Amino acid sequence: MRALKLSLSGVRGVIGETLTPDLLVGFGEAFGTYLDGERVLLSRDTRRSGLMVAASVRAGLMSAGCAVVDLGVVPTAALQLAVKQSAAAGGIAVTAGHNNARWNALKFIRDDGIFLNPRQSEELLDLYHLGVYQAAQWDQLQPLAADPSAGERHLQAVLAQVDQERIAACGFTVAVDCANGACSEYSPRLLEALGCRVVAINNEPELPFPHPPQPTAENLGQLRALVRAAEADVGFAHDADGDRLGTVCETGGIPGEEATLGLCAEMILRRGDPGPVVTNLSTSMAIEEIAAPYGRPVYRTGIGQAYITEAALNYGAAIAGEGSGGIVFPRLNFARDSLAAMAHILDLLAQVDTPLCEFVAQNLPQYAMEKAEVVCPAERSYSVLQRLREEPLPAWADARNLEDGLLLRGPGRWVHIRVSQTEPVVRVIAESKEKEVTEELMREYVTKVRRAV
Repeated sequence: MRALKLSLSGVRGVIGETLTPDLLVGFGEAFGTYLDGERVLLSRDTRRSGLMVAASVRAGLMSAGCAVVDLGVVPTAALQLAVKQSAAAGGIAVTAGHNNARWNALKFIRDDGIFLNPRQSEELLDLYHLGVYQAAQWDQLQPLAADPSAGERHLQAVLAQVDQERIAACGFTVAVDCANGACSEYSPRLLEALGCRVVAINNEPELPFPHPPQPTAENLGQLRALVRAAEADVGFAHDADGDRLGTVCETGGIPGEEATLGLCAEMILRRGDPGPVVTNLSTSMAIEEIAAPYGRPVYRTGIGQAYITEAALNYGAAIAGEGSGGIVFPRLNFARDSLAAMAHILDLLAQVDTPLCEFVAQNLPQYAMEKAEVVCPAERSYSVLQRLREEPLPAWADARNLEDGLLLRGPGRWVHIRVSQTEPVVRVIAESKEKEVTEELMREYVTKVRRAV
């Protein structure tokens, strides 16, 4: 399937098929025009296509008169922090995040270090489709600059957010799988700075991804074995650009994708950071139970970093994040940050002095959630969704939300069906307290989506 996604999440496609140099140069020109030829920071992850993609988009930016500063391979959160702290007008992260190595993408960042919001993304897309770009004359072209210290500045900023002495006093052994991605250098260094004994795998950024870089249960096999073999206190897994974090308990068990947000929220609310919790429509109902003892409301948004960060800013959130493991720490930066998530979870474990597995069982509400994907051509996905929206409300549900796809809610259960903004699939997510109820919901709604496709 030839896939290209032009959306509020940026531009994403398959190298050698749809994400071509012509398209990349065009988006560079469009973003450079959108920023009126001002200074732009550029980063990438470690996938093989990164140099080609970065070179193409850089050419477009420079042709629009932009002064481009190349940060090299750093986590996307480091780019966002660098934009926020500098006089840059914006930034572009060359990364397809959790997608496999065939894919690459451009993520657009505005001058405060936050992803373009939906309105701004629409403006950029309109400018790209119009195809009329600013063109600098030969004597107006700006030289290319480099900033090799952005990753180090981000690492130091993360360290400043947690109690380093308290963590170091515990002498944790930490296993980490960097997926040969952008955290390969920085994750072990962060853990060492926190006084941990580090056992790292897949931290060679010049090598291909050893497995799909999404830190979901099916991709954590190596890390689980490493945790057991090293007798580690905890294991962490990063995605390709360091915006999602997966967690493994000391037993080798997996507390689930949703646990990353739950653990980080518990740490931030326990610390007393002011503000509500922001999450998306597909995140577990457990987050309301975690926030309630601290008297914090939970606000839910559409799916994706652009919606989460914008809401976190608007509501003055203490913490924001998604069940996929992408956590935003507003006191640090409005970016999903797996390095910061890792440091905060270690700070929590240092406070409670309880093994992770035991803490999760005793303190995080337990729900049964299942996720599925149904392959669907991009040109058919929204007609499929519309067919499902037109069906009557099922007997078990008492609310229907159309903000992002179709969300059906009833007492103690929900189903969310939505079109992916990053892949040519329709996603189905269901949750309840009982595993059997969740499985029944998934069978019913996956079948409905497949029939509609």
